[in-house]
Amino acid sequence: MQSKKDILANLGIVSLNEMQETAATAIQNNVNTLLLAPTGTGKTLAFLIPILSLLKKDIDKVQCLILSPSRELALQIESVWKKMKTGYKVNTCYGGHAMSTEIQSLSEPPALLIGTPGRIFDHLTRQSFDTRYIHTLALDEFDKSLSMGFHEQMAYIIGETRNLKKKILISATAGIEIPTFVGAHSITKVNFIKEDDKHKLTKKIVFSEEKDKVNTLFKLLCSIKDNSSMVFCNHRDAVERTAEILNQMGISAGHYHGGMEQIDREKALLMFRNHTTTTLITTDLAARGLDIPLIQHIIHYHLPLQAHEFTHRNGRT
Repeated sequence: MQSKKDILANLGIVSLNEMQETAATAIQNNVNTLLLAPTGTGKTLAFLIPILSLLKKDIDKVQCLILSPSRELALQIESVWKKMKTGYKVNTCYGGHAMSTEIQSLSEPPALLIGTPGRIFDHLTRQSFDTRYIHTLALDEFDKSLSMGFHEQMAYIIGETRNLKKKILISATAGIEIPTFVGAHSITKVNFIKEDDKHKLTKKIVFSEEKDKVNTLFKLLCSIKDNSSMVFCNHRDAVERTAEILNQMGISAGHYHGGMEQIDREKALLMFRNHTTTTLITTDLAARGLDIPLIQHIIHYHLPLQAHEFTHRNGRT
């Protein structure tokens, strides 16, 4: 197995940050760990490093399972793992991906399996992979999975992984309640969410003279100019309508939501990351997990339906 130094070199970094070092140590030394840290601080690497140290070459079964609320986040975790060049196989399973392809890939089991709760649930009911050798379970953004309605699937998955030795829970939300079905009766908390962080944001209210706020949004984006901005809407049709109108007005705007084909979603993110588009109109799907650097402005075109989503949207900056 490669050394930690080699792994970091593969990622193009010299050392872990304070949060990553603290979290990795806690995960290695405790049965149950809760990692709380803001979006964009490197939580993925913080739990992948200790997971790597737990894998064994002589076991050709799934050894670690990571659950993620969205396919984008699942694919992002997979991307980091592959860049680490660990030598261990990884598979990622999610809705919208051909089930037959996933089953074929799982016939040669990966050491690390990543997936959305719904798709992993489906594979377990089909007995697509052996759970007896899974010793580590990581629930990334687990509160998001719960808010999306994956309660029963997650409970079933945990119930089917009976030989767990370690559980890792990860979130960007402080003060969250851990469901009893997780079975983490005693848990070590690593909390890097600071109350002072919220005061670093400048918040402004923009009033619209018209019921249809798109003209007001256009003027606001013009005042922001070329700074990278995310505009949050509550519904997919609103995302598409708003993006279409803004583009007609001359704003370089992409759009992103769960109803789009995977390839179109990836293209929208790529164009936003490389500044081909300077504005991304999106649902709360983009409020967590995605690695998009240097976002300057968050615009709540629609206020979120749940208070904690306001925090996650703002966390994109």
